[in-house]
Amino acid sequence: MKPKINIVCEGRPNRVGSQDNEPHHRLSDRRLPRRRRGIGRDRVLYSGVPFVIAAVIIAAALKMANTWQKFVILRAGKLLGVKGPGLFLIIPVIDHVVAVIDERIQTTAFSAEEALTKDTVPVNVDAIIFWFVHDAQKAALNITNYREAIDRVSQTSLREMIGSSMLSALLSERSVADELLRGEIGRKTNDWGISVKSVEIRDVAIPVALQDAMSRQAQAEREKQARVILGSAEAAIAGKFVEAAMTYADHPAALQLRAMNIIYETTKERGATILIRTSMVDSMNPVVALALAGQDTASQKANGPLPPTPNTRKESVAAPQVAET
Repeated sequence: MKPKINIVCEGRPNRVGSQDNEPHHRLSDRRLPRRRRGIGRDRVLYSGVPFVIAAVIIAAALKMANTWQKFVILRAGKLLGVKGPGLFLIIPVIDHVVAVIDERIQTTAFSAEEALTKDTVPVNVDAIIFWFVHDAQKAALNITNYREAIDRVSQTSLREMIGSSMLSALLSERSVADELLRGEIGRKTNDWGISVKSVEIRDVAIPVALQDAMSRQAQAEREKQARVILGSAEAAIAGKFVEAAMTYADHPAALQLRAMNIIYETTKERGATILIRTSMVDSMNPVVALALAGQDTASQKANGPLPPTPNTRKESVAAPQVAET
């Protein structure tokens, strides 16, 4: 009596004795379609690997530079060239992009603290520099970090300029200091492929005690100028008075008219009472004044000029007395 064999296929229930007489090669034929499907998947997977590798190589080889960018490329350690802007290809592994240079105008702020001027005054100066890269190859190969170098060179040049300048020139002639800084920094950075467009000093801070002293000095200078201007004005007025006196001496009638005009001007105010000497009133009469002037002239010609007495001097300088009510 032969033993019974239980066969389990694809989750079907066991059938005892139903397949006793089924040949063994039929069981192996049922498993062949699944094996063939697995082999097909492996072939599809292996056929897609070259495409993935090609895509990775193309992505590594294809580069794109913007309008303001330049790519510095080395091939096997040697300079190949500068590429950009636009699309370009490199050989992966062999070619290497060592630097991406931005050619737009850039700004860097720098300062100098407690720097001594030529007249030994400590000042704090803040400035800003506008620069750009004109040669990407030099900027990438001639110096390690051109941005940091710009900052260091700017600070050193600023301290040198402060040490060779007087405080007054530094405060009043900033445009000259800006040009000196631009020229000095541009001369030092030209070998790195960097050009300096402009340098501007933003602020010059001095100690508080020195600010008070400078304020007093400026005030004294202004007072001096005011006194000089006042003195020159007094001299000019005195000269005009001398000319007026000479004119009145040659024309007595003009003096009388001027005196009458002064009296008229003083009577414009309300409630004013004017007290005038009788002799002064008589002198305002043109006929009497001319007669007196003729007599004085004749006596001076005959006897020579007489020295003025104290009484006559007082009467000549006496002014109308005004009493307000």
